[in-house]
Amino acid sequence: MLAALAVLTAGLLAFHRAVPNSLVRLGSLLESFLPWLGLVVVVLLALALLRRSAVALVALLLPVAAWTYLFGGLLLPATEPGAHELLVVQHNVSDENPDPSGTARALADAGPDLIALQELVPPALAVYERTLAPEYPYHAVRGTVGLWSKHPLTGTRLLDIKPREITEDWSRGLRTVVHTPNGEIAAYVAHLPSVRVRASGLASGRRDESAVLLGRAVAAEELETVILLGDLNSTVDDRGLTPLTSRMNVARRGLALSFPTAFPLARIDQVMARSASVAHIRTLPATGSDHLPVAARITLGVYDHRQGGVVAQR
Repeated sequence: MLAALAVLTAGLLAFHRAVPNSLVRLGSLLESFLPWLGLVVVVLLALALLRRSAVALVALLLPVAAWTYLFGGLLLPATEPGAHELLVVQHNVSDENPDPSGTARALADAGPDLIALQELVPPALAVYERTLAPEYPYHAVRGTVGLWSKHPLTGTRLLDIKPREITEDWSRGLRTVVHTPNGEIAAYVAHLPSVRVRASGLASGRRDESAVLLGRAVAAEELETVILLGDLNSTVDDRGLTPLTSRMNVARRGLALSFPTAFPLARIDQVMARSASVAHIRTLPATGSDHLPVAARITLGVYDHRQGGVVAQR
């Protein structure tokens, strides 16, 4: 029995995409908590040792190998910062945050080049603008999302990622150009619709539709380098984010479980990049939000105009 459970766990890890997503969206639900299958392996290991089952111990090598392949790299130490890097912070500040001023100061203390925020509502928005202004003179806000920057911003526009079912005012995306010392970067800030776990399964249709619209916008972006920061209400393993993860790089180091603050179960606050890499991602201390902030190091590509593309990353 233990050996059979070990093989089943290995199968779920290695072939999670084969789990059907029809009806109850079981596949997405599994993928949202996929790293936690490691706890199943630990329990099976303890039982195998208790039973002194050599067969079970050998079978456990399969899920251990599968988990290590999928998530082992995230646990490796962060590499040293390079010359062509940006530090960015992503945070859903919560529309019920009792201390927006303290939250803004905490994020600025991390020293990032860019700060992306979601659930910006009046009058808290004015507090964020006032508190961040001294260190972040450039900012752009559209609807309930915003970006604060140490570098100039131009070409800011609303990003239409609203699902068809939503008829009320709903603005959760923006696109702007960041003029960094290493060149222009298209920065996207987004807040995808929430999901709910119900008796009928995972309700993620709106989020998935919004992810498709966001993926199309990224695909149509003319600038070479793109950074996406947002509360995507999904993990990078969830097939619901395939329109984005198929086009962009995700973090190579760091788990950074960000939600909920009281007991983080998943990282739904994401930093992704195109023609650049997310070298490392980590959580910052809790603020007045139900999400933890995440900070990521973006390693920019070196663009060679003679060859017409990114030729190296440092």
